[in-house]
Amino acid sequence: MSELLKRITLNPRQCGGRPCIRGMRIRVSDILDLFAAGLSADDILAEMPDLEADDLKAALSYASHKLNHPVLIP
Repeated sequence: MSELLKRITLNPRQCGGRPCIRGMRIRVSDILDLFAAGLSADDILAEMPDLEADDLKAALSYASHKLNHPVLIP
């Protein structure tokens, strides 16, 4: 899992500091938007040939980790 997350890069001078894939200007949110629009992994890889299958897994894993936090009730 942590090997996948190494594919996610954060650079304040690139894409407004948003998480990207392997230093490219392809944001995690771009990949998530494509999945949400109904594209399959194969469709996304065909549209963006610089991506690898593990990049898509990394984007999903990153999003999952960012959303998985406890909510404390006072």
